[in-house]
Amino acid sequence: MNKALLICVSVSQGNTRRVAEAMAGALDAKVVEPEEVSADDLTAYDLVGFGSGIFYQRFHSRLRECVTSLPAGGMSGRAFVYGTSGFAPLTTKPLTRGLERAGFTVVGEFCCRGYDTSPPFGWFGGAKRGRPDETDLEAAQSFAQTLVR
Repeated sequence: MNKALLICVSVSQGNTRRVAEAMAGALDAKVVEPEEVSADDLTAYDLVGFGSGIFYQRFHSRLRECVTSLPAGGMSGRAFVYGTSGFAPLTTKPLTRGLERAGFTVVGEFCCRGYDTSPPFGWFGGAKRGRPDETDLEAAQSFAQTLVR
């Protein structure tokens, strides 16, 4: 079994944290905020997940800063990307490129819908209420299980 860690930024509705915790259960992993780990800490893990909600079609700035702060070529092991989004499709390329630059082998990505209260949706009570739902969380667990070696 891998030694796994999930780095998560979940600031609005807790959507991404729920997904991270579902994955963590399947991986026997801990979920932490980006500020709780250093690049040196990450070298102790075989598998690291990087995720956040999507804000205006981008991962949260705290997660992006975490990835860009990693030393070029200084990491080893496998990584994956995950996120929740109200409407916009998840564009992982900038984050996966940063992880590859740091030396990780990116082995997958997961995205599901999340309750979105950003403007203009919040003005009308939000969109995708109830998401992620049980089906989404089961899909997150199934995805994580595919990463277990």
